[in-house]
Formats: sequence, structure tokens, C-alpha cells
Amino acid sequence: MTSSAAAHPLIPPIVLDGGLSNALEGRGHTLGGDLWTARLLRDDPEEIAAVHRTYFEAGARVATTASYQASVPGLVAAGSSRSEAERLIRLSVRLAKEVASEESGRLVAASVGPYAATLADGSEYTGYAGRVPRQVLREFHAPRLELLAAEDPDLLAVETLPDADEAEVLVELLDRIGLPAWISLSADADRTRAGQPLAEAFAIAAGCRTVMAVGANCFDPADALEVVRLAAATTGKPVVCYPNSGQGWQSGVGEEAGHWTGDQSWSPSAAPAWIEAGAAYVGGCCQVGPDEIKALAAVVG
Repeated sequence: MTSSAAAHPLIPPIVLDGGLSNALEGRGHTLGGDLWTARLLRDDPEEIAAVHRTYFEAGARVATTASYQASVPGLVAAGSSRSEAERLIRLSVRLAKEVASEESGRLVAASVGPYAATLADGSEYTGYAGRVPRQVLREFHAPRLELLAAEDPDLLAVETLPDADEAEVLVELLDRIGLPAWISLSADADRTRAGQPLAEAFAIAAGCRTVMAVGANCFDPADALEVVRLAAATTGKPVVCYPNSGQGWQSGVGEEAGHWTGDQSWSPSAAPAWIEAGAAYVGGCCQVGPDEIKALAAVVG
């Protein structure tokens, strides 16, 4: 399988989109429950397409699909048949591709969220409570990767990985799939969320032939410059950098459902330093919206 992303059709730096969940919430959607944004693949797919369009109009050149929290087991547990779950995962790519086709030069990155996403307990930001067997990770990720790749996105966005073990499993699977990909860790300063040295996690992807960029997402923007420098020095690859707003995620269930706390510190003015340090793909993650991406595109040019 081939992809236009392999030839880097856009000249870096490339502006990514922002958070899907906050953009959908801004349109009046409530995203509680284990499926999170993936629920709208089933219930209101046109709203997902509308958010992709809004980010493109703001200046993003890459749309990240609504598949982060979408898995066959998760969708089946929420009432879908297996065939319907597989259709919805593939739909996430088709929706983004349809919007991207409205103007040349746009890319679609199929989101591959971590195993933590299906747990819906905030493990992306804390690391797993115990060691997750690699076979469990393989069996979780492989079918979804195949479904996403079948729709031929420009690249795979393997994102918010809290653990180096999971990165190792995914590197093996990505080489089998053959699509260009980036691998993005959920960083905590110079460590993974599981507490491993971030440099060691980055190094896992250094020799992967299909990984075109390595970096971090949904982390404190105050750490971004050092994380970019570390990723570039460790791997020699272009870096992907899309921090969250700087707020912290407070996990919870029921009436105490998870929510973001604290003040926003993400700023487009920081992006030129990230780019100078090696970032080729820059954007925002949770709580960074279309207005912020528009400001980023203006700064990046």
C-alpha cells in the first residue's frame, strides 16, 4: 500500500489540527461515556466532518480522524455488532478524506489511540496501573490498524502512548502495515507517563522504516521545546509536537466524570522555537481549538 505522505507533499513545518473533543463540545455535544468522540461516528458523523472542515479552514493541513477511542471491542460493548464496529472505524477515515478532498494539499492522519483509550480511565496521563502483556496490546491494536489502513489514509497518527512497551509493539505492527506513521508519546517532562526515560521510548522508533516522525502530544506545552530537542537528538527524524492547552486532566466517573482543570498556557508564539529545534509537524491537542490553530497557522506561515 502506498501513500502520498511518504513523499512529504507538504513542505514542513506542517500545521496540524487541534482537539476533536473540545471542538465537538463547542458545537454543543456532550461526550461522556467510554466511546467519547467515537460515539458520533455512529450518532452524528456529519458533525465530525464539520469539525474537520473547521480546522482546515483555520489553516490546518492535516485532519486527525475520530478513531482515537474507536476499537472493535469498545464499540461492541456499546451495542454495535462486530461488522458495524468495523464499518465505523473505517468511516472515521472516509469522513476526513471527503473533507480533505475539498482542497488540494490536505492530508488525513488516522488516529491510533493507546490501549489506555479503551479503558477510559485516564491511563494516557498516568501510565497503566500494572504491566499490560504485549500479546494483549498486539491483539488490541492489530485489527484496528488493518481497518484504518484499508481506507488508505495518508498516514497513521499513533498518539498519546503512555508506555515504551506499547511503542515497541506498535513499531512491529507498523512495519507490517507499511503506511507512513508518526509515533507520539504522552510525555511528562523527560519521562513517559509510565515513568520510563523518554529518550529510550523515542529510540524504539528510530529504526522503524515506516515511522516518518517521532514526538509527543497531549502534554504540558512548557515541556515542548526540550521534548522536541530530545526527540530530534535521539532519533534523527522529523519531530511531531502537539501539546494540550496546559491544563491537567482530572479522572473521574459518574457525577465526578473526568474534566480539565487549571489555566491554559499553550501559545502559538512558542511554535517557531519548536520548529527551529526540529519540529516538522506542529499543532495542539486537548482543549486547543480552531481559534488557536488559526493563530498558529498565522505564526508558522
